[in-house]
Amino acid sequence: MITPSIYGCIEAGGTKFILGIVTDTREVLATLRIPTEAPSITIPAALAFFREGAIRHGPYAAFGIASFGPVDVDRRSPSWGHLIETPKVHWSNIDLAGPFAKAFDCPVGFDTDVNGAALAESLWGAAVGADIATYITVGTGVGGGAMVEGRPIHGQRHPEMGHFRPARHPHDTRFDGICAFHGACLEGLASGPAIIARWGASLSDLPADHEAHDIIAHYLAQLVIAQQALLSPRRIIFGGGVMDTSGLLQRVRDQAAILAADYFGVATIDYDALIVSPALGDQVGLMGALALAQRAR
Repeated sequence: MITPSIYGCIEAGGTKFILGIVTDTREVLATLRIPTEAPSITIPAALAFFREGAIRHGPYAAFGIASFGPVDVDRRSPSWGHLIETPKVHWSNIDLAGPFAKAFDCPVGFDTDVNGAALAESLWGAAVGADIATYITVGTGVGGGAMVEGRPIHGQRHPEMGHFRPARHPHDTRFDGICAFHGACLEGLASGPAIIARWGASLSDLPADHEAHDIIAHYLAQLVIAQQALLSPRRIIFGGGVMDTSGLLQRVRDQAAILAADYFGVATIDYDALIVSPALGDQVGLMGALALAQRAR
């Protein structure tokens, strides 16, 4: 009987870390959520969880870390594996990958949380078979990752889709946005905190006929159209807490179809098939970390 390989998996979020010990067959042996406090607290807590896990389950073949950002994903860079210039207090310039590589003497895969999610969905979820696919999360922030022919897009850094600047909705011209860098970028207008700042409640708590639903869908639909113009994806996956709002995904589809005006090569694009929810559900982040670990190995 062949013993499955064991991987240490970390979904590093701005509010919480989800830690998992996962086999190469995607069986989750142990998991733990810890708050994202100062690095001096959160990283040692994560290391302690994985040390205990190694005693119970054996050595790790590799680690995968899918992190909030911005992060340095350039393997040639001396700051690879670090968070950089992040608005999360105390986390700028923190080495996140290094402590796990050193503690467990194994390879570490490291990327953004959204690139990890895009990779996982392309391997096991809603983007299987899609040569180009994107994953968007709309929650505490707005972020996006992209897969092209099975590889996450990297360049000078990594995609920052949440900082795309949409055209303002005619009913939303007075709100300045909350992004500390750009004000009224997509994150500054459509993230969960932006919605609360604009209307005093989360989108899911506002009445179904409230204008906020169409305004937020309008902004997100503009990102869809931008992606179609720039990348021509076969699948666009929307996740994150804001997308749990009833009816929002369909509103995005409907508004994207209107904005597309029967362009982008096929006049009869099925936006219900193009724009979807994650097939991996709330495990997409952890599975993203697993995919990164397996590739690092």
